[in-house]
Amino acid sequence: MGTDPGLRRLALRTLLAAFPGTEPPEWALDLTAEGLAGFTLFGRNIDAPGQVATCTAALRASRPDVLVAIDEEGGDVTRLAHAVGSPYPGNAALGAVDDVPLTRRVYQAIGAELAATGITLNLAPTVDVNSADDNPVIGTRSFGADPARVAAHASAAVAGLQDAGVAACAKHFPGHGATVADSHHELPTVDVPLEVLVERDLPPFAAVIAADVRAIMTAHIRVPTLTGALPATFSRAVLVDLLRDRYGFTGAVVTDALEMKGASVAAGGTGPAAVRALAAGADLLCIGADVDAPLVDTVVGEIATALRDGRLPVERVEEAASRADDLARWTRTRTPAEVTSADLGYVAARRAVRVEGELPDHGTALVVQLVAASTIAEGRVPWGLGPHLNGTPVHRVVAADTDPAALREVIGDRPIVLVGRHLHRLAGARELVEALAATHPVTVVEMGWPSTWRPTGARAFMTTYGASHANGRAAAEVLGLRPA
Repeated sequence: MGTDPGLRRLALRTLLAAFPGTEPPEWALDLTAEGLAGFTLFGRNIDAPGQVATCTAALRASRPDVLVAIDEEGGDVTRLAHAVGSPYPGNAALGAVDDVPLTRRVYQAIGAELAATGITLNLAPTVDVNSADDNPVIGTRSFGADPARVAAHASAAVAGLQDAGVAACAKHFPGHGATVADSHHELPTVDVPLEVLVERDLPPFAAVIAADVRAIMTAHIRVPTLTGALPATFSRAVLVDLLRDRYGFTGAVVTDALEMKGASVAAGGTGPAAVRALAAGADLLCIGADVDAPLVDTVVGEIATALRDGRLPVERVEEAASRADDLARWTRTRTPAEVTSADLGYVAARRAVRVEGELPDHGTALVVQLVAASTIAEGRVPWGLGPHLNGTPVHRVVAADTDPAALREVIGDRPIVLVGRHLHRLAGARELVEALAATHPVTVVEMGWPSTWRPTGARAFMTTYGASHANGRAAAEVLGLRPA
């Protein structure tokens, strides 16, 4: 038996899907015309700004109010610039500069680029307070570890995006910053009482709500005192009692991708996860990145079945669809502010660089980059100093597999610029850095989240607070490896 057309359309109005390729396939256009809320674009959908504008125009030709979303955080998480790296520093760098008007201008510039391509919803900013140095998924995506500083920059980022006519979606409620696991792969636990969340994790969300953020994204994290054994995405205590009733949020609640292990495993699949999220109070469901028409039909079928058998009240899904419609309506009524900021991101990244110790002359230095894996959120975006060295080669090594004596043979008597990300938790990095520093002038360039660790014997320790194209250029300029 097929799905009732009315229930099918109602379910579709709550879904954010995705598609492969640089132009929407026919099934995506058909679903748009049928009422699907919208799509999220990923790096594989993007070649150039003109192509993206053509892609979004094709979707809008099927239905003018379709939502087009993207994860464009600047810094380490970029989709528009996935091929080369973002021309903007990310949140950690902006938090280090601590110039709130600058943060607003940077996000306004990002929003203007999105608006020019027809993108209407940015799944940003990340407003998590990164209170765990070993957090594997937030890190430089956070404005910092101080709740007040994160709150100030979070509200500025929201204002900047929405000045540009793009709806902001602050994430990840009720706070992903204290986790030491990645919710793409498992369900992290933050085992603290509500009072700790209120003091540490929730001030930035209160700030963005006061700044009229149009959407807030859920976290696939477990907070036992609120959610029991399930993720916050499935918790009415989090999405209704806390977010709506206590903090007064009236916009759209958007789920993180339901294909992520933190949600799909707990629910038994993407379709059941969609039902649980709607029942808990979510309004707009990100199905994930790997989506095709059969998956959309499966999710729609699960929702429709739950509506028929009473697990999902029709009124709840109508409320969710109405909020998704309101979000789309808001994006169509905005007049974007004009932004002229060609080098804004590079100037901001340069201001974020911090140097401890004394930089030696790097004129003949060997640049050594320690290979580091990327998270799913970041994707395989180029990083490092290589693009900024005017053809000077970069020696790339895996720290855990590198013999310091063999590397010294390559180095000779040259000084070393050693570049890495999250060096304090990269296997073999500490030992390799300190072994080299015992015999050579070593400058360490940390392009990830900085910890308290500093290598014994290093001449200088540079922190860029991110690994975007802008961060790499800034580091090269400060080192004297690139003309300023």
